[in-house]
Amino acid sequence: MTQATIKPLGDRTRANWIRLRTMIVLRWVAIAGQLIAITVAQRLFGLQLELGLCYFAIGVSVIGNLIATLVFPENKRLSEYENLSMLLFDLFQLSFLLFVTGGLNNPFSLLLLAPVTISATALSLRSTVVLCGTAIVLVSILATYHFPLITQNGGVMEIPDIFVFGNWIALIIAIVFSTAYSRRVTTEIHSMSDALSATQMALAREQKLTDLGGVVAAAAHELGTPLATIKLTSVELLSELQAWPELAEDAALIRDQADRCRDILRDMGRAGKDDLHLHTAPLMTVLEEAAEPHRMRGKTIEFSIDPAAGDTIDQPAIYRKPEIIHGLRNLIQNA
Repeated sequence: MTQATIKPLGDRTRANWIRLRTMIVLRWVAIAGQLIAITVAQRLFGLQLELGLCYFAIGVSVIGNLIATLVFPENKRLSEYENLSMLLFDLFQLSFLLFVTGGLNNPFSLLLLAPVTISATALSLRSTVVLCGTAIVLVSILATYHFPLITQNGGVMEIPDIFVFGNWIALIIAIVFSTAYSRRVTTEIHSMSDALSATQMALAREQKLTDLGGVVAAAAHELGTPLATIKLTSVELLSELQAWPELAEDAALIRDQADRCRDILRDMGRAGKDDLHLHTAPLMTVLEEAAEPHRMRGKTIEFSIDPAAGDTIDQPAIYRKPEIIHGLRNLIQNA
């Protein structure tokens, strides 16, 4: 039985874990928050907003959500490209909404960090870099180009240029830092998760091997009496059939095969208890292990290692794979 190779999951594999329903729910929450913010800004604070453009931006997001809900099943798993496309759409939609509501003068410009943070925790490094670069470009555009916020009295509400510059610098630093920090933490969490999964799989395999050893032991116990009876009977027949050489050979063959069945059961039980952590061993050790069953049958097996003049006697280490040991065992048997 060969050991399965346990490989850590890649970022693209983990990106496929995100369900479409999760992204749809998050977008509905964002839409509700945007509607509430626009309503409060207009009704409570009396700001004169470009309501047509604001509702257009929100309406596009609503239409996209409805299409995704009606066309695709709820349990659909998004691919890496689909996740990146949805986050880019949300980033552009939010940037357009900030563009018509004051740009970086709007305190809600901090929400531009949300798509970048989600990408850092769920998508691959390449997708995160693309989204992070796009966010930095959009923040830079919003710092200069945007619709002004008009108060109820017709005045322009804006913060001093030095604060706009500081807000721009702060957002860029926050985008880079939050992305790097989230990426680092997520990578470490995934590494621990991979290690835990590998440990659980190894323990499960050990349990299966232990169960197999128990089955082999039970089979050996149950077959012990029939094999002993067959061997005893064959020995008695062999002693009584000396006058008939052909029949005596058949009786001897039955006896030998009964011994072989006993040895096979014993070897299977021993194989289930082998130390699976010893993957490699010196060449002579592997040869001795392969020859062990034949030595127990009364065979004389000799190994000789003669290094060339000037060479050391150090033996190469080879893998203790079952297929190698089995092949060597057959080679020794046919020698």
